[in-house]
Amino acid sequence: MKLSLWARQQGICYHTAWKMFKEKQIQGSYQLPTGTIIVPDPEISRTLPVQPSKVAIYSRVSSSENRDNLESQAKRLVGYCEAKGYQISKIIKEIGSGLNDSRPKLEALLLDAEIGTIVVEHKDRLARFGFNYIQKMLERNGRSIEVVNEAENEEADLMSDFVAIITSFTARLYGQRRSKRKTEKIIEELKREDRDN
Repeated sequence: MKLSLWARQQGICYHTAWKMFKEKQIQGSYQLPTGTIIVPDPEISRTLPVQPSKVAIYSRVSSSENRDNLESQAKRLVGYCEAKGYQISKIIKEIGSGLNDSRPKLEALLLDAEIGTIVVEHKDRLARFGFNYIQKMLERNGRSIEVVNEAENEEADLMSDFVAIITSFTARLYGQRRSKRKTEKIIEELKREDRDN
């Protein structure tokens, strides 16, 4: 609603309301390019969820040998955010594979509802796979991921993740074989108990 209507509803003169606006005492109010001052309707704004507005930086490398890259990555992201005029609330630095889906610092960041925007240098800094799923879930809650550089990232990191994929699948394959033998033993035991009873 216009500031004049808001002033009438509050039972104050327009000049007082204007001074309150200038002193930033009317929460959520803003001025249009035409000069009109808008105040959010208290009834509508009471029913709307508060939109998260804090910005966090997330930087990640696959191994501790790349710690220098982690620091320079975070520094580049700080420079980017400053150039865009963002107020940085958190700077998260994590060492771990992009394939690892249980990185504690990333989990905490994704669960922090106060963070409205997560800034990453490349998509794969957040996750090698499933980036779009994470993005959609955040968007549903009025949050977003801002990717600074859409180009593909370093070959060494890709090789490290490739080795991690092979290791993970190999472990699961052998685990399934053991699991199958264990299941067969349980079935035999149950049959034996059934015959004995």
